[in-house]
Amino acid sequence: MKNARFDKSRLPSRHVTEGPARAPHRSYFYAMGVSEEEIHSPWVGVATCWNEAAPCNIALNRQAQSVKQGVKKGGGCPREFTTITVTDGIAMGHEGMRSSLASRDAIADTVELTMRGHCYDALVGLAGCDKSLPGMMMAMVRLNVPSVFIYGGSILPGKLNGRDVVVQDVFEAVGQHQAGNMTDAELDILERVACPSAGACGGQYTANTMACVSEAIGLALPNSSGAPAPYESRDQYGMASGEAVMRLIEKNIRARDVVTRKSLENAARVVACTGGSTNGGLHLPAIAHEAGIDFDLFDVCDIFRDTPYFVNLRPGGEYVAKDLYEAGGVPVVMRELRRAGLIHEDCITATGRTIGEELDLVDREVDGKVIHPVATPLSQTGGVVGLKGNLAPDGAIVKVAGIKAEDQVFSGPARVFESEEEAFAAVQRREYREGEVIVIRNEGPAGGPGMREMLATTAALSGQGMGKKVALITDGRFSGATRGFCVGHVGPEAAHGGPIALLETGDVITIDAVRGEISVDLSEEQLAARKAEWAGARKTDYASGALWKYAQLVGGARWGAVTHPGAAKETHIYMDQ
Repeated sequence: MKNARFDKSRLPSRHVTEGPARAPHRSYFYAMGVSEEEIHSPWVGVATCWNEAAPCNIALNRQAQSVKQGVKKGGGCPREFTTITVTDGIAMGHEGMRSSLASRDAIADTVELTMRGHCYDALVGLAGCDKSLPGMMMAMVRLNVPSVFIYGGSILPGKLNGRDVVVQDVFEAVGQHQAGNMTDAELDILERVACPSAGACGGQYTANTMACVSEAIGLALPNSSGAPAPYESRDQYGMASGEAVMRLIEKNIRARDVVTRKSLENAARVVACTGGSTNGGLHLPAIAHEAGIDFDLFDVCDIFRDTPYFVNLRPGGEYVAKDLYEAGGVPVVMRELRRAGLIHEDCITATGRTIGEELDLVDREVDGKVIHPVATPLSQTGGVVGLKGNLAPDGAIVKVAGIKAEDQVFSGPARVFESEEEAFAAVQRREYREGEVIVIRNEGPAGGPGMREMLATTAALSGQGMGKKVALITDGRFSGATRGFCVGHVGPEAAHGGPIALLETGDVITIDAVRGEISVDLSEEQLAARKAEWAGARKTDYASGALWKYAQLVGGARWGAVTHPGAAKETHIYMDQ
């Protein structure tokens, strides 16, 4: 029984469903209750990052069922499978954070292997937590199959004493508690109310930043990223995503038709104007790498520099993802960018229409609270700034959303720490001084290994009231929830012999986010002399297993900390095999 709408002779699933030689394969399918009609229809992988690790992912299993209904309605055969996630909020502040960035690439790898092994024709990917979003999108672009991404949705804000609270408040409360400004009972109450539902962290941290990216880049349906996880409307977005992927199969619109240099630029604009996570500067180059597009940290930061910041979201602003959704979501934001001539309108999207055509359908106006008019932004430059100089020849990145221009230049003596644990312990003991630049090294992708986020340390500094009185630089990363003058992604990293490996306590460091510069007051000759005496990369405890493997493969943060040669080196396309 053939499906007249689709030509199986050009789809990968023909290798497991068609012809007498595939009778054993069909026998397996009948064992699972798959009908003859479904067997001869396109097969759609419905990949979720469902697990019981955290609220970010807990709703994805249910949401996948609505996606499957949409696929069936569109004439396809959905096949659900799961992959891993490492949830940053749980992994934060201890050794578990080493697994976080590595999990992004493991997600992409495992989705790729599942799709290849079972010859699925298309992919709908559901993800909830920070690394699972770019990991799923990387898999889509790597495979170059018709693809639709759908976010699991954000958490609802908690309420305490009449105001909204989020998990960022709890991290910062730890610092306030250590400083003696919060009692055990007050901390206990806050931790119980800050996270009242399923969903990913509610501010414009990495998950919501990458959710906005999924729409801006065209892989997700318009406005699908906005509805909080508990909202029933998520089922409608799931159904629509399943139907949409069937139309993409019919039109042979693939992930790399959607993810282009122009759509990556659109996505970077949205990260900038929403004051998004610095991790956008890591994940966009990694997605580009899967398409064979040269789009590194400097390219991202060039866009950040000339994009107005006009969406008032935490941590730099006041509002959370639920508020952005109710104000009109990413479509209203992108329409404002279009008014300023900052959007490529001809990029194709998961709907089969262009971004410009989709924006023509938007009839909401900015509310002036969450989304400000692009003509009167919160600041003229993006919420994230790239830096370069003799301390970071391969670049670095700093989030300046919510930081006044006069506070975006900082110069002071370095206080050097060899790991996050060493720095966090010193901060707890207040073994640092106002005006210093705290340096945390050996935390890069290879040197960590795993490029950990430093939220525990930065939140403790904020909780002690020192967030604006010190600066912090690292070859590791920062959570999207980080506040203060914090520079991450310093490259080359210490493990690769970058200048950050050569710093000594007392060296004067200058960070100028206005001019995009970061430097240490050392001459080339002084740096060369120190490099000659450098003892080499610090040894870690990870001499075997997944993190050892990751450390051997991973490249620099400038290019997205990727682990394979990318599409530029591929010799075949999965869909055309």
